[in-house]
Amino acid sequence: MSELRWNPLLGEWVATATHRQDRTFLPPKDFCPLCPTKKNGFPTEVAEKTYDIVVFENRFPSLKRTPGLPAVEDSDLYPVEPGQGLCEVILYSPNHNTSLAEEPLSQIEKLVRVWTDRFFKASSLSFVDYVFIFENKGEEIGVTIHHPHGQLYGYPFIPPKIKQELDQCRQHMNRLGTCLICDIIKEEFSNGQRIIDQNKHFVAYIPFFARWPYEVHIASKKHLQALTDLSDVEQKALAKILKSVTSAYDKLFDKSFPYMMVLHQRPTDGDNYDYYHFHIEFYPPMRAANKLKYLAGSETGAGVFINDTLAEDKAKELRKRVRKPSEAGASK
Repeated sequence: MSELRWNPLLGEWVATATHRQDRTFLPPKDFCPLCPTKKNGFPTEVAEKTYDIVVFENRFPSLKRTPGLPAVEDSDLYPVEPGQGLCEVILYSPNHNTSLAEEPLSQIEKLVRVWTDRFFKASSLSFVDYVFIFENKGEEIGVTIHHPHGQLYGYPFIPPKIKQELDQCRQHMNRLGTCLICDIIKEEFSNGQRIIDQNKHFVAYIPFFARWPYEVHIASKKHLQALTDLSDVEQKALAKILKSVTSAYDKLFDKSFPYMMVLHQRPTDGDNYDYYHFHIEFYPPMRAANKLKYLAGSETGAGVFINDTLAEDKAKELRKRVRKPSEAGASK
């Protein structure tokens, strides 16, 4: 069962998906459902000896193409709708023990092309108004399967956080006639202290307003709205800076760094969003080598984040761990 329940207090939808209670939880390596199926072995989601990158619909989706009727009747105060949408799993590699940071640049380039293809295909579905691509990495943020993978959600509405960004970007454009994120990038370059890495087409930085100690944003230098706006050269540049940032993360505490990675793109409902700007945001829960940042009362109950660190200090730490061109040569 998958349904959407309206929260009148916040003016947003909540997805209810009771079947997800039975989803796979931290299986042993030998029984990983995302690894290739071994001969005479445990059947997995991929019935092949090996694979490159695989995309399939989630067995335990939050939203379904054909969700069925809601479990309860709605009312004027509490509208309820079928939870129609799309939930896909994107497997980065057949190797159970790798990660985005450890994959060769060529594999990350393939992944960017797969993201682009899936964004294009999902955006063509009449019931999808927003395509959300993301990765949850590490038990620290609740991952239940360690095999390197990401996900794609096709929402039948624009999610509240994206809507808030869109509203701010539109108001900024109406007031000043410029793109808000373009102006943020200019401000970050002007200051310089929070820049992590850059190439000809993308820049990575810890924003002035970072909520997480090691929060990093990657933004296109050119004013673009979605993956489908990128040229082949820009796709490769995006892959390169993704590898740079994720590799720097792993070097911070000499461990595979946990994070949430989210791609923010224009909605797919057919309206004009020329004022918006494609970017990627990373939310790592680590605030020190042996300390996690938990979302407590202020963050969860009031929506006000409290950052225990200075963005400028954390950016300096990450910048020191960005690979130099000579170090990256073997992965080009």
